[in-house]
Amino acid sequence: MPSIADLERLLATDPKDAFVLYGLGQEHARLGRHAQAIQFFDRCLESDPACFYAYYFKAKSLHALGRVEEALAVANVGQKSARSAADLKASSELQALIDEIEP
Repeated sequence: MPSIADLERLLATDPKDAFVLYGLGQEHARLGRHAQAIQFFDRCLESDPACFYAYYFKAKSLHALGRVEEALAVANVGQKSARSAADLKASSELQALIDEIEP
C-alpha cells in the first residue's frame, strides 16, 4: 500500500487524478484525520463525479465528525447518482450507509 508521501508525489504530477485523490482520502480517514479526508474526497468528486465510493467514504468521515445531517445529504446524493448510473452495487452500499446513520 502506498504511503501518503507516495500518493502526494503522484498527485504532484497530476493534481486532478481522481484515483490518487481517493487514495489520499482513504489514507487520511484510516488515520482518523477525517477533515483532511473530506477535502480529498471533495477534490476526487470534482475530478470524477462518478467515483461513487468517494461519496460513501466522505459521508463516513462526516459521520465520524458528528456531522450526521451532512453525512446523510452526501450519502443521498451519491446513492441517487449511483442509481442513475445503474451502479447497483454502489447504490446499494450507499443506501445501507444511509439506513445505518439515519437517526
